[in-house]
Amino acid sequence: MSNYHVAVVGATGAVGQQMLKTLEERDFPIASLKLLSSKRSAGKVISFKGKEYTVEEATPEAFEGVQIALFSAGGSVSKALAPEAVKRGAIVVDNTSAFRMDSSVPLVVPEVNEEALKSHNGIIANPNCSTIQMVVALEPIREKYGLKKVVVSTYQAVSGAGLEAIEEMKQQTKDILEGKEFTPEILPVGGDKKHYQIAFNAIPQIDLFQENGYTFEEMKMINETKKIMEMAELEVAATCVRLPVETGHSESVYIETEKGGATVAELKDLLATAPGVTLQDDPANQVYPLASECVGKNDVFVGRIRHDLDRDNGYHMWIVSDNLLKGAAWNSVQIAESLVKLNLLS
Repeated sequence: MSNYHVAVVGATGAVGQQMLKTLEERDFPIASLKLLSSKRSAGKVISFKGKEYTVEEATPEAFEGVQIALFSAGGSVSKALAPEAVKRGAIVVDNTSAFRMDSSVPLVVPEVNEEALKSHNGIIANPNCSTIQMVVALEPIREKYGLKKVVVSTYQAVSGAGLEAIEEMKQQTKDILEGKEFTPEILPVGGDKKHYQIAFNAIPQIDLFQENGYTFEEMKMINETKKIMEMAELEVAATCVRLPVETGHSESVYIETEKGGATVAELKDLLATAPGVTLQDDPANQVYPLASECVGKNDVFVGRIRHDLDRDNGYHMWIVSDNLLKGAAWNSVQIAESLVKLNLLS
């Protein structure tokens, strides 16, 4: 196997750190590694496989000689630098929303649509974290029984909003327990007009509201699901909620299949052998997926599968995954591994 020249953009952030950890754990074949970040974070030293690397500022010239660049530094950085990396011969795997709905950019979850990688033009988009875990669980069902409708309510971890949001949650929790006053500054969205307490709370807003009343996060789930599954006609609705959980997104998902009549046992058997899925579904013994137990694990966990009481083709399930791993870093590294497997890296 060849070794590759790799860059990680946003190497000092929460997802960038997970990307490096995942590259190391997977023993991805690396000939050389560049760690890139904003000017503010440049100069920091990060250890990888026992060797220390100095973080460099991400500039167009920094991508000279790079074959694969994993981006997780914000949409504006991706828009500015991803095309520059491609010009210099790199394939970009982008973890932001910058290119996801670009018709010329494949939006890839390897368990679902790995073949879409073959049509890339230098940039590959990593889907939204909450979308990824849902489509991994739904794809085996879609393949066998068809899919007409998806209604999802998410219960998303604070780590999805970054390291500062995690610290805000922890500090607010401490302040409340100590009877101190505080002023929320980050959540639900750093750039929005109002900020709300996340400790001991549930905030029904992730990202900015759009004109149709849905948030951008909800529209991401709706549009990305249709693109990944290549089903423009699929009915999808989403409500996205932030909870005071550090890591691990949970989702309550209702689906309607094209073919009715599948038993819960048949769906369980299907998911038990599906790639990237771990079935945890034994209500009699209170076995079901928990965010606290998925942290640090690459799989998508599915449980609480049950038939709808009114519709023969309706089913409910509970889906949980580590949003920093399968929802971001692991899916990105998995895409890189797929590029190697499919001989798409020069």
